[in-house]
Amino acid sequence: MAKPHIFIVTPALAKANNGNWLTASRWAGFLRERYRVTLALAWDGTPCDAMIALHARRSAASIAAFAAKYPASPLVLALTGTDLYRDIRTDADGRRSVQSATQLVVLQPEGLQELAPELRSKTTVIYQSARSLKPLAMSLKQRMRHFDVTMIGHLRHEKDPLTFMRAATHVKALRIRLLHIGGALDPVFALHAHTTQSAHPHYRWLGHLPRAQTRKRLKRSHLMVITSVMEGGANVIIEAITSGVPVMASDIPGNRGMLGDDYAGYFPLGDSRALARLIDLAATDNAFYARLKAQCEARAHLFMPEREQTALLHLMNNVMDACR
Repeated sequence: MAKPHIFIVTPALAKANNGNWLTASRWAGFLRERYRVTLALAWDGTPCDAMIALHARRSAASIAAFAAKYPASPLVLALTGTDLYRDIRTDADGRRSVQSATQLVVLQPEGLQELAPELRSKTTVIYQSARSLKPLAMSLKQRMRHFDVTMIGHLRHEKDPLTFMRAATHVKALRIRLLHIGGALDPVFALHAHTTQSAHPHYRWLGHLPRAQTRKRLKRSHLMVITSVMEGGANVIIEAITSGVPVMASDIPGNRGMLGDDYAGYFPLGDSRALARLIDLAATDNAFYARLKAQCEARAHLFMPEREQTALLHLMNNVMDACR
């Protein structure tokens, strides 16, 4: 008996090396255990039994076409970031996608608060995951010359890279080194990165790096910083926690949904001075650093691949069975 066919639409493929691609690729791998899977930028009309689409606005054309051709078939829409926190309020295509979907997925529980009550009944929370890396021993990190603080993400408005760069002006602890990984999608941010690097040698912009190299650098870091304006459920938080690296995060719903309301490492959105104070505190106060580390370790079980795969297969099995 042939396996049912699921078509996954993602607004980015491997070359982009961004969160949507990582999610789509991982989900395709999880589903191939029980389903035949096609992964593409857009639906080309290929006959299939169900669709999973990532991002309400950017996948809107595929969602509309599939819903028109297969109105009784499962159409699962994963709200992955800017669509959840912006587009479904301001963009007509994004709103239509949400209405067309038979099931919605958000990547952390705070995402439910962005949806109208009538949509929550068809919404599932699925935490993303990453393969765990054995953390470097604290004794080794304490002997390292630098206290490395790493930010990972392409330089674009939604990631607010300027807050990280401006923090370089305010950090005081001598050992601190700020490492910035990500390609410049806006040349203005590239200019700022070069200027910051010239003025503050402890800030280094490393540009785009392959994923394996990025995870290796992250594992050797003492902290990971995420300054984003909006996030659906950031992969970089998961990769930090599953590498034993605590996080400093902008105080936004998407980060709270990942790290919990009581997490000690939040700073006000866009506040580079507050971020710098937290970095200095983590670099100089062993008790504070240990608290961050313990809080992250307590969340690690949420981001295990087995948990994500079980949740995704459960969702797809249920929606497929409901349509038989």
